[in-house]
Amino acid sequence: MHSMNDYSSAIQLRSDRWSALRAATTAMARDPKNKGAAQGRKEIEALFDSLALIEPYWAFPGMSAFDHMRRQFAHGNFEDLAFAVNRVTRALTTGAYRRRTIPLERDSLDQDEHDDEAMLPPEARALAKPYFEVLIVDNVSEQQERWLRSNVTRMRRTEDPFIYEAVVVPSLEDALIAVMFNHNIQAIVVRPGLTLKSKVDQQILTRYLARAGGRDEIDALEPESYGPELCRMIAKVRPELDAYLVTERSVEDIAGLDLGICRRVFYNQEDFMELHLNILRGVQARNKSPFFTALVEYSKQPTGVFHAMPISRGKSISRSHWIQDMGAFYGPNIFLAETSATSGGLDSLLEPHGPIKEAQELASRAFGSKQTFFATNGTSTCNKIVVQALVRPGDIVLVDRDCHKSHHYGMVLAGAQVSYLDSYPLNEYSMYGAVPLREIKHRLLELKAAGKLDRVRMLLLTNCTFDGLVYNVERVMEECLAIKPDLIFLWDEAWFAFARFSPTYRQRTAMNAANTLREKFKSDAHADAYEAQQKTLKDADDETLLNTRLIPPPHARVRAYATQSTHKTLTSLRQGSMIHVNDQDFKGEVEQSFHEAYMTHTSTSPNYQIIASLDVGRRQVELEGFEFVQRQVEAAMSMRRAISEHALLRKYFKVLSAGDMIPEQHRESGVTSYYDVEQGWTDMWDCWEQDEFVLDATRVTLAVGGTGWDGDTFKTQILMDKYGIQINKTSRNTVLFMTNIGTTRSSVAYLIEVLVEIAKSLDDLLDDASRMERLSFDRRVTNLMENYPPLPDFSCFHEAFRAADTPEGDIRTPFFLAYDEKNCDYLDLNGSLQEAMDAGETVVSASFIIPYPPGFPILVPGQVVSQEILDFMRALDVSEIHGYRPDLGLRVFTAEALKRVRRKDLSSSPV
Repeated sequence: MHSMNDYSSAIQLRSDRWSALRAATTAMARDPKNKGAAQGRKEIEALFDSLALIEPYWAFPGMSAFDHMRRQFAHGNFEDLAFAVNRVTRALTTGAYRRRTIPLERDSLDQDEHDDEAMLPPEARALAKPYFEVLIVDNVSEQQERWLRSNVTRMRRTEDPFIYEAVVVPSLEDALIAVMFNHNIQAIVVRPGLTLKSKVDQQILTRYLARAGGRDEIDALEPESYGPELCRMIAKVRPELDAYLVTERSVEDIAGLDLGICRRVFYNQEDFMELHLNILRGVQARNKSPFFTALVEYSKQPTGVFHAMPISRGKSISRSHWIQDMGAFYGPNIFLAETSATSGGLDSLLEPHGPIKEAQELASRAFGSKQTFFATNGTSTCNKIVVQALVRPGDIVLVDRDCHKSHHYGMVLAGAQVSYLDSYPLNEYSMYGAVPLREIKHRLLELKAAGKLDRVRMLLLTNCTFDGLVYNVERVMEECLAIKPDLIFLWDEAWFAFARFSPTYRQRTAMNAANTLREKFKSDAHADAYEAQQKTLKDADDETLLNTRLIPPPHARVRAYATQSTHKTLTSLRQGSMIHVNDQDFKGEVEQSFHEAYMTHTSTSPNYQIIASLDVGRRQVELEGFEFVQRQVEAAMSMRRAISEHALLRKYFKVLSAGDMIPEQHRESGVTSYYDVEQGWTDMWDCWEQDEFVLDATRVTLAVGGTGWDGDTFKTQILMDKYGIQINKTSRNTVLFMTNIGTTRSSVAYLIEVLVEIAKSLDDLLDDASRMERLSFDRRVTNLMENYPPLPDFSCFHEAFRAADTPEGDIRTPFFLAYDEKNCDYLDLNGSLQEAMDAGETVVSASFIIPYPPGFPILVPGQVVSQEILDFMRALDVSEIHGYRPDLGLRVFTAEALKRVRRKDLSSSPV
């Protein structure tokens, strides 16, 4: 039986335990006296012991039913036990316990037992009342607990929009464990009788309580503060929940405390009906989706359409004799809700005052921002909006060189002086890592020494990267602000929207870090630490500053922006994205320019279906994001484990671990792998709290060079063409599997089956291979896994596009210079280009050269082509390279064009 360490979440552990108990009890009921009965009893006992740690935190089946099943086992009532366990397991799997009471006695009837919730039509599921659980924290006797539960049941009314059940736990520690184990919990009632300590296994407590502040912080609490402190601590792990504090303390005592997620305080004895109504109201506040609701209502109105869009109300389709198949495929609702009107209960995305404005405000609350803006044409546009709003011509912007191409185009539009930062290379796997903090600090100190720090406007980084590398966002912002206290940060979180809804991941999001720093900078402790460090670092040289964890001044301004592709990792139609703002100077300095940039790049005819999906996607993650992200992580972890433990798969494949993708100096925790065959799962919390870089476990990078196929061939000819498995990113010898909140265990199982089938076919092929065929295979593997070209760093901008002795360059001038064909030429990679470089000529790119995937440039306009870049381009194995013409060659500037720029004589150029 797998131990707790074999699971990354209690959700999957619980599910597997009940499934195992069902199998074991069914076998025992079938033949209780067989020769394996003694071993079967031991297994059932062990499963009961394991579940006994988890079940107190869930309302179904409840501890009274669970204890009754244990008594049935002790008394040898195996048939009754097997029946009850089977009912429980099925109800947990189908979600039936959310809709009705599940009888567990053998002579009971459950007419709907075989109705799987997933098999119900969407209309029936939409009409069912949503179910959740309320955690009551109070150290009470069994009799008092029954009284509490009966009061909860008694409050129910037929008009209530939701159904909920109560879970009762005695202590603060149990409450923290409950909200991390039980995703059904949506509200917490904290009563005066709670105690501090749990009786649960200490190893489990230590592992999970770190997310809420850790054992030391909990042990230091005073008894009279247990209730308020619990509300505050739950806010750290699940800030979306609602808490209700029942207290005997005076109003004056409570008023000055940080009550975290507490929505209301009840004094002395709560009014159960008032508490019930508040609980429902709190969940309803998250369940609102104002724009989606407005769109649904609009679709029901009888409307005469005398404006644009013949497809509105479906008229152009219903009247057609030739495109009825489109209407049949999509159904009527999508057309009934299609309009270009901004009235009739709808709203304008460009000037929102109604349901879109409210939907954006709810998204701001959900994601921890100060302002949130919806976008219907992708994060590429979001990036350009933020850059245009914040960057003025001539501003210096520090840019992660392998960031998405939209940022580079944004620099062109803004007229920025671009200072490219190099990520550390992973030559063995032909991919880049992330930009070390030391590199960023070094560049800022160089600019300070050159007297240019006042011109530095923004630091732009990708978090997390396509390959799953995640920055220590709070530390990066702190140390950069110590050098440049008003620096603006743009964090491209295109692949990281889901991170807000995991306690482990949340701490490395831009909005969470910004909120943490805003609070920290106000504290006396921070001011004292800053003053002490300033004395220590007086007259310090750059090397000392690079080796010191710098503390920013208390007056530093927190200015953070995050762009997120909601559609990539959460529920949204394609191109649904959000911009999150947490900028202390937004209102005074940026709001107007941001509005202009937003108007510049946003369509005047945005897609209402995308806006509605963003609204609903936000609603979903506020109510079940915690559960879905846990399941996503578990799916990826099980994939890692299955591949790592399978002897045949290990012959040809390797799952890249943190140790493979993050150099040792950036892993302060010392952890090299999140999973070890001998030890099980390492608790990721320590890594995510300490390390400069961590690896997003939901992305599984698989080295496939051992198969003899390069990444692109393995993707297209094997996975996609043969097995229908779709992936996006490859490198020379790797493929990337990305899980998401929709990934199921069955899809993971299918992938493992496919990989095993591929490995078996390779075994069979090599078994029958001739000596020469075997040599050929070994040569291909060696070429892919050992003979790899080194990844090139950013070379430099040509001197025509930068000031002397400076790394930053003007990307706008060469971009528009290339508009005139007379300024450009084409050189063949294997012929004239190499010859020109051998002759000592300086070759300068006239275009963005962007292999796709992953979509970042290896050359930008105005950049000098180095031998390393040329070698890398020759070795590229992707079929799509934007900006490169294989039939013509690489587009470069002529020597005459470069001379004209140096003389600032651009009369023949449109610049």
